[in-house]
Amino acid sequence: MTTFAPAPTANVTAAATLSRAAVVVATALDEAVARLSPTQRGPVEHHLAGGGKGVRAALALLSAAATGATEEIGVVGAVAIELVHNFSLIHDDIIDGDLQRHHRSTVWTEYGIGPAIIAGDALATLALQLLLDEPTPERVRAAHCLAQATQFMIAGQADDMAFESRAAVTVAECLDMEFGKTSALLSCAVSLGAILAGAPDATVEALAAFGSHLGTAFQAIDDVLGIWGEPAQTGKPVGSDLTQHKKTLPVTIALDLAGSRLTELRTLLDGDLSPEEVARAGALIEECGGRQETMTLADVHLDLALAALDRVTLVPGPKHELVALAHFVTERDR
Repeated sequence: MTTFAPAPTANVTAAATLSRAAVVVATALDEAVARLSPTQRGPVEHHLAGGGKGVRAALALLSAAATGATEEIGVVGAVAIELVHNFSLIHDDIIDGDLQRHHRSTVWTEYGIGPAIIAGDALATLALQLLLDEPTPERVRAAHCLAQATQFMIAGQADDMAFESRAAVTVAECLDMEFGKTSALLSCAVSLGAILAGAPDATVEALAAFGSHLGTAFQAIDDVLGIWGEPAQTGKPVGSDLTQHKKTLPVTIALDLAGSRLTELRTLLDGDLSPEEVARAGALIEECGGRQETMTLADVHLDLALAALDRVTLVPGPKHELVALAHFVTERDR
C-alpha cells in the first residue's frame, strides 16, 4: 500500500507527494476515461497526455490520510476533482484562444471548438458519475461538494470574462471572482478525502478553509505572473493579462491606490496595448503598489491556510505534506 511519509525538506516532500499521488491515481483515471465514447476519448486523451502537476488530486489523497484513513479512500475524489479541473482547462483554452498548453496543441486547435466543448462537458459529467456509482452517504456528500464548487468555478469564470469589458472593478469584487475561479475547487479538493473518509464536520471545515485560503494565495501569485512572469515560466507573453484587459488583483489594487496617476493608468489599460505600453502599464501598476500588495495578500492567505490546519487534530505525516504543498504552490514567484 502506498503511504504518504514526510520527506526532509518542503520542496522534496512536495515533489515526492505529487509523484506518488500521480501513481496512485493513474490507473483509476485511465479506467474513468475509458468509460467515455471513442469520439470523446480522443480529445480527452490528447489533453491529458500533456500532463500536469496533479496538485488537486494530491490534496484529495492527503485529506483522507490526514484524518487517519488510507489514501485509497480518497482516490475516487482525487480522480473526480482532476476531471473537473481538466474540463475547466479545456474550456479555458477556447475562451482565451490559447493555441498551446504544456507545449502541445490545445484540444480545440487539434480537434475543433465543438469537440473540445463536448470533451470538457464529458469530463464534468463523468466526475459526478464516478462519485455516485456507489451512492453511499459519504459519496453523495462528496458529489454535492464537487457540484457546488464547480458552480462557483463557472460563476467565477463568467465574472472574469465580464470584468474585461468593465471600466471599474473593486478589489472586493476581484477577490470574490477569484474565490469562485480558483479557491472553491481547491477547497473542495482538500475536503473530498475527508468527506469520503467520514471525518467529523469540524475536520472537513478546517481542511476546506485551508484549501480556500490556499486558493486565494495561489491565484494572487498567478496574477503577479500574469503581468511580470517570464514567458519561459508561464508559457505566455509578458503582460498577457494586461493585453487581455483582465481585472486581476494587481490591476484592481493599483487602480485603487493610483491617486494622481489614475488617469494615465486607466488610459493605458482601456486601450489596445503595444509592447511598450504593456511595459509602461506594468511599471505603473508596480509603482502604485499593485505588485507588492498582491504579494502581501498572498502571504496573509498562506498564513491563514496553515493556521486552519491547526484547528483540528490531523495525522502528522499527511499534515506535514499539506503544509509542504501549500508552500510549493505559492513559491512560484519567490
